[in-house]
Amino acid sequence: MLSAFTLFGILTVSCLMSVAILGSLIRSAVPGVSRWCLGYAMLAVASSWVLLAGAGAGAITMIGVSMTTLGAVMLLVQGTRQFFGVSPVRRGECVALLVVFVVLLYFTRVSPNVGARGMLISIGLAYGRITVGTLALRHAAGEGSRYACRLVTAAAWLGALVSIARTIAIAFGVVPSLSFLQPSPWNVALLGLAIVTLPCLSTGMVMLAHDRVLRKMEKLATIDELTGALTRRAFMEKANVLLSQARERGGALSIVILDIDNFKAVNDGFGHAVGDRLLAHVASVVAAQLGAGDLFGRLGGEEFAIVFASAGKHDAATLTNALRLAVERSSAGGVACTLSAGVGRLVPADTLESALVRADAALYVAKAAGRNRVIMTSEVDGDEAGYVAEPR
Repeated sequence: MLSAFTLFGILTVSCLMSVAILGSLIRSAVPGVSRWCLGYAMLAVASSWVLLAGAGAGAITMIGVSMTTLGAVMLLVQGTRQFFGVSPVRRGECVALLVVFVVLLYFTRVSPNVGARGMLISIGLAYGRITVGTLALRHAAGEGSRYACRLVTAAAWLGALVSIARTIAIAFGVVPSLSFLQPSPWNVALLGLAIVTLPCLSTGMVMLAHDRVLRKMEKLATIDELTGALTRRAFMEKANVLLSQARERGGALSIVILDIDNFKAVNDGFGHAVGDRLLAHVASVVAAQLGAGDLFGRLGGEEFAIVFASAGKHDAATLTNALRLAVERSSAGGVACTLSAGVGRLVPADTLESALVRADAALYVAKAAGRNRVIMTSEVDGDEAGYVAEPR
């Protein structure tokens, strides 16, 4: 049978490995990872302290190891809250930790009581593990990483059960001594179960952080960071999907190219920082008025594109003119702007590229006609009607 000292050695190595893996994710800026990493580092310190002190550990060692362990668990709780977007620090927990320190000091130096000290530590560990597991389970659906959340929950709650079992054993005197260093089957079993849950917990945390990094990278690849619109590549991919669906179902589909008028003058006159704010402002105004099935993307620079699902060319032109008016009536930090737009419809024989070319040609006409207006394309079906929104 493995001795308690051997298990503490395994615990130290396990915690150090967790620190190394979680530490590699700190630069990803995932919330909570730094606290997780520091928490496992403190657990490694606590277990190493036990090994160095040996069986004859003094009062300072017992208090130091206990408070380091509880502090580590508190960091794991705070890191989990931070990861899920919850305020990490709770005043009540900080006060409780201070009270625990005073009580441990009392049961170690004033009135030595191994059982009371063990119950106090076990209750603190159980609380921390239950809190971590509950947080993970509560946010499993919204996080999108259900497997990782459930692994964290299972590992945390199993560790909590071990701590609760130890508390009950102390309270009812099931075993003669509850020191983890005593070479008894009971203590080795409890310590072994506690140790097994820690690497499982850190594995779940690493999986959560890794999934968050992947989603962040996917978002950067599909969402323009400045405006919140789809990137050109993502827009083209999604628009082609809508076009294929429209071909199969025979639905109407219209495409629009928008361009901010005289945007170069804004950059030259006010600076690129103001230009960036203007881009973000225009994008937010446009996006706020689009339907759930519509696509909105940034093609590049100050040029945007919209695909109106289930809208004919004339309806799309009306909607686009409403967008134009909304932008004209707004301003970003005192800087106002207008839009020009070209509107076309996607016919079954179209490719997305050919439709964009026609819409872009209509945009060019809108620019040449004085800007701040919407122009419809002329279609091959003989529809020569044009919709022009005169500037205010």
